[in-house]
Amino acid sequence: MIFAKLFFLHILLDDTNDVGATLEEYGKLDAAIQRWEESAVSLVPGYLKKFYNKLLICFKEFDDELRLNGIYSIDHIKKEFQQLSSCYLQEAEWLHQNHKARFEDRLHLGAMSIGATELCVYVMVCMGDEMPEGALEWVLAYPDVVMACAKIGRLMNDLAASSKPRNNRDVANCVECYASEHKVTEEVAFAAIDSMIDDEWKTTNQARFKHGRELLPAVQRVINFTLSRPVYYGDRKDAFTFSSHLEDIIKSLFVNPIPT
Repeated sequence: MIFAKLFFLHILLDDTNDVGATLEEYGKLDAAIQRWEESAVSLVPGYLKKFYNKLLICFKEFDDELRLNGIYSIDHIKKEFQQLSSCYLQEAEWLHQNHKARFEDRLHLGAMSIGATELCVYVMVCMGDEMPEGALEWVLAYPDVVMACAKIGRLMNDLAASSKPRNNRDVANCVECYASEHKVTEEVAFAAIDSMIDDEWKTTNQARFKHGRELLPAVQRVINFTLSRPVYYGDRKDAFTFSSHLEDIIKSLFVNPIPT
């Protein structure tokens, strides 16, 4: 349940930046999130105060629930959320400046703003007593398999986004930045990014053999999260935004399941 709530907070924050707030308004919200205290609500525009207060309340509830299970790592998740907010602010500034970043810069920021690193930290924290020794430090260092998860999510997201009209509140995505930097067509950019995604899947598979057996349960949790990406963005469809694309999958699970 915490995972679902945390994911929903991501969506609300992202939509606030993409659709609701001006750059100045989001900057004030981000300043409050970086302070992370009740008194900082005075910095937040009126219509965002409820969201900010709810954010603090939710994290307090997360902390209480985790502590009941002997887990005392909420600060790590909080720092990841603060970083996510900073990334959204950077994207908003690029949009305001009409800045089309170098591809590598866009991919790095986009990989961090997709929220995968925070969710990888969270799934690790929630292993509790089952978390291998050193696993939390490992995931907080953003090893290759975590960054592969983030990059796969970002690149697949941007390929899917390129198949529909661009919202004027969207910063230039990875496809646009690659095509602009290398002066190639969108089709060439698609092919190049598909190849990059293949490389990140190789990194994901190699992670099973790169780390010792003791760390393998932690590695597998990250891999399991990565495996969800094609469900949402396979075939260049954005099922995250347009849930109708998930209809066949949901029916196959709950309406017409494989007979046992």
